[in-house]
Amino acid sequence: MRDYHINVFWSEVDGEWIADIPDLEPCSASGPTPEDAVREVQIARDLWLQVAAEKGLPIPEPRYRPAIYKVVG
Repeated sequence: MRDYHINVFWSEVDGEWIADIPDLEPCSASGPTPEDAVREVQIARDLWLQVAAEKGLPIPEPRYRPAIYKVVG
């Protein structure tokens, strides 16, 4: 199985790094470093999938693909 894409970005409002998984709404976490945010969202992902399976809810296949930008300079 492929894994879910994780977005990581800095939030000025929260003063922390945010990691979210677009295919699993709402599945996000935060932390003081990008690594912490990713580690936390991986825990959230596992719990999200566990609860969905326990409740018989559909589990989406990983679909999200980020846009890739090239900086020319």
